[in-house]
Amino acid sequence: MDKLEEIFRLQADLNARIGVCLEGLDEAEKARWVLNYTRAMQQEMAELVDSVPWKWWARYQKFDEQNARVEVVDLFHFLVSLAQTLGMTADDVHAAYLKKNAVNHQRQESGYAQKDEADSRHI
Repeated sequence: MDKLEEIFRLQADLNARIGVCLEGLDEAEKARWVLNYTRAMQQEMAELVDSVPWKWWARYQKFDEQNARVEVVDLFHFLVSLAQTLGMTADDVHAAYLKKNAVNHQRQESGYAQKDEADSRHI
């Protein structure tokens, strides 16, 4: 089992322990969990922002790199759950990542002067 597969397994175990079953959801429930996880990730992003001294008027702030790392992992927990909500496995995420990464490189090679969402439809 590779590391990403292990993370997906561990997240499924944690979700089950919490009482969240993401298998066999109807469209409305799937949409509800997509919103739940997206909102949770927004909150974790706000907590990540608070790890960085972004208040230019406040001199007391310091960069809290350790907390920033924890917030990244918290984000990853919710991101994996979101992928699982959408029926994605670790292999699915890996394959989609490779395809999207190639698209992003192609966009850079072409100068990315024009947005073309059709270039990602195959992912």
